[in-house]
Amino acid sequence: MFIRAMEFHDFSDCKSLLEMMEDSKFVFKYKHELEGKFKEMLTWFITVKLGISTRPIPPYVADNKKVDMLGLYMVVEHDGGYRNITDNNMWPVIAKDMGYGYHDGEFVRIIYAMYLDVLVYYYSSRRCKVK
Repeated sequence: MFIRAMEFHDFSDCKSLLEMMEDSKFVFKYKHELEGKFKEMLTWFITVKLGISTRPIPPYVADNKKVDMLGLYMVVEHDGGYRNITDNNMWPVIAKDMGYGYHDGEFVRIIYAMYLDVLVYYYSSRRCKVK
C-alpha cells in the first residue's frame, strides 16, 4: 500500500498525509497503517522541522497510557479544532471520548497544544498559500 511507502523529508510530505486524512472513511479503513505513519510524520515534524528533541513521542497520560495522537488529531478536527474546543470547554469530553477520565481534559489539551497545534497551523497556512 502506498501509505507504507511514504517518507517525510519536507513539509509537503506531511501535507500529503494530512490531505489524505481529511476523508474520515479513508482513515477508518486504513487506521492501522495510518497510526504508524502519523507517528512517523509527527516525529519528523517535531524533531527535524522544529528541532525539538525533548518531547517523547508518543506522549503519555496518567497510568502510563500512550496518547493516540492520530485519534486525538481526528477527534479535535471533527469537533471544530483547538480553538472551538477550548472556547467551549470541551477538553474533558475529548479526554473521556478517548478513554481517559474527565480530569485528564487539561492534560489532553496541553498535549494537543504541544504536539499537534503547530502542525495544524503549518498545514492550514500552507493550504492558504496554495489557494
